[in-house]
This record gives sequence, C-alpha cells and structure tokens, in this order.
Amino acid sequence: MGLQFTNPTMSVWFWVAFGLIGLIVLALVRRNTLLKRFVSANLIARLTATSSTERRIIRCSLISAALLLTTFALIDPRWGTKYKEVEQTGIDTFFVLDVSRSMLAQDVRPSRLSSAVTAINDVLDVMGSDRAGLITVSGDAALTVPLTLDYSSMKLSLDDVSPRSVNRGGTMIGDGIRLAVDSFTDDVPEHKAIIVLTDGEDMGSFPVEAASDAAAKGISVYTVGIGDVDTGARIPTTLYGQPSYVQFEGEDVWTRMNPDELKEVAQAGNGVFVPAGTANLDLASIYSKRIATDAGKSFDSVKLEQFIPRFQWFVVPSVACLFLWFFLSTYAKNFKRNDSYQEFNSA
Repeated sequence: MGLQFTNPTMSVWFWVAFGLIGLIVLALVRRNTLLKRFVSANLIARLTATSSTERRIIRCSLISAALLLTTFALIDPRWGTKYKEVEQTGIDTFFVLDVSRSMLAQDVRPSRLSSAVTAINDVLDVMGSDRAGLITVSGDAALTVPLTLDYSSMKLSLDDVSPRSVNRGGTMIGDGIRLAVDSFTDDVPEHKAIIVLTDGEDMGSFPVEAASDAAAKGISVYTVGIGDVDTGARIPTTLYGQPSYVQFEGEDVWTRMNPDELKEVAQAGNGVFVPAGTANLDLASIYSKRIATDAGKSFDSVKLEQFIPRFQWFVVPSVACLFLWFFLSTYAKNFKRNDSYQEFNSA
C-alpha cells in the first residue's frame, strides 16, 4: 500500500500544533504546581470539586488529538489506488499564465491568479500521457517549466508563481505565445496547443499576430478570460505594511477583463475563447472535450492509477474530538456543579 501527501507544504502546521500542545501541557502542569504551593491537599479537593484533574487531562488530550488530526487532513494523505480510464491523445500543451499585478484582483476569489492556477492543476489531473509546460508572463515572458510528463513538479512550480515570477511589470501576452511556440521540442506541425489564462489587459505585445503565426505552424491557441467584465476590481497591495490598493495619480486603479481582444487572439489562433469571468472554471472538462479532441492524435485508452484521498478519515475523528471536548467542558461541568449544589442543600 503506497502513501503520498498531496500538500506536503502544509506540514509546517505540525510545528504550530506541537507548539500549542506544548503550551496546553505546560499550563496544566503549572496549574497543578501553583495549587499545591498555595493550597493544602484537603482544600484542593473542595476547591476543584467541579473540575477533576482526570477530566481536565482528557479535555487537553482531545484538543491535542483534534489539532494533530486536522493537520494530517491538511496535508491530504492518500493511499490505496483506483484506476481511471483515459484516452491517450499524445499532444503537447503549453500554459501561458498571466502573473501581472492585475491578476491579484479579487473579483474572483481568492484572486484571479489563484483561480487560474487551480484551473491548470485540474487539467493536469486529466491529461493522462500528454506533455505540459508553463510560460509565466508579465512585463516579459519566462519559460518556467519546459514540456514534461512530471505533473508533480509542475504543480510545485505553480504553487510558487506570483507577480515576482518575472522581472518586469506589465502584461505581454504576445511575448508569452511566441515563447511557447519556440519552446515546443519537435518539428511535427500538429498536435500542439497553447492555453492562455489572463484577464486580457495586454500592453502592446501584438498577441493577435502571435496567435496567427502559431496557427500557421499548426499550433492552436485557446484563451481563458478571468475577471469581471463590467465593474472589475481594484488591485490589492501593501503600503507601509498596511493593506492598500494600487493607485495612479491619487486614484485607485480598477482592472477589468478584456474579452474582445481575447476573442480575437483565439480566432487568429484557430482556438476558442473561454469567458470564465468570475465563475468557477472547469477547464479540465473543456480540455478533455474540446482542446484535446481538436489538437490531439488519439491512441488506445489506458488505465491511470490514482491514489485515493483519505483526508476525511482524519476530519471526522477530529470533529468528534472537538464535540467531546465541548461536552466535557460545558455539560459535564454543569452536571457536576448541580450535584454539588444538591449535596450542599441536603446537608
């Protein structure tokens, strides 16, 4: 039985959990020490009649268990396998990802950039045997991940993308398309696709012409527009350590998705424009049903082995621990207090 963790970076929360558990244990020991220092043994029993040491230890254990179980759930453990049948298409796909500052706008939660990264991850989960690569683009374009079948390493690279991934500000989508065209590793003039994920605010890089040149080489260009078309959103930033928004001449800058140019780019590239807007984007289905079908050469279907998510095995007992802790902290204490009150009255 294999074991893997899909979100190993979340393991840093183990340090937080262990730290909190240490504080809980320290507080418990210190309380007992102070009671023994200032109060006699007989008086301790009377003062703590409604709160036994055993019950307090159980409550602390439940909280500690809930913290550890929740952390295990966060790193997304997976074991056991299932098989999914997919069609081998054998195509090469470059994702051109806009990482300019406008992609930090939050008209799509948590941000346009995060939504785009999630969409690419979803596609990687259904690609099967297709090679994928990543171009990040802002004021310039960078080959972040060459064509590869190692989807895990590509996902790690996606976790690190930000407006700092490139050297200059702005948005040069045309440069990203041209770099993707030059980065394909064979001369076969077909079975290639470029997927551009952006809000469409280009800074004069001639993306329509770049898409047209790509189509002339047998490479289809698809565009995905992310962001609100009408109202748009402000661009968050930090000013003197405080949350703020990007400004120009004293006014907040508002950024909107530009569908018109993205439509032209897709048409010139013999592709399709996907107006994601502010909705949840199911790019995986679009890739499987349209992009792979248009650009791919079909082979026999294969069965892919996938690890089964098991995070719920840790979430459920964690919630149970919290419920028991709440019960012991509230209801059990009230029951004990009522019993003590009745004993006092009967005396």
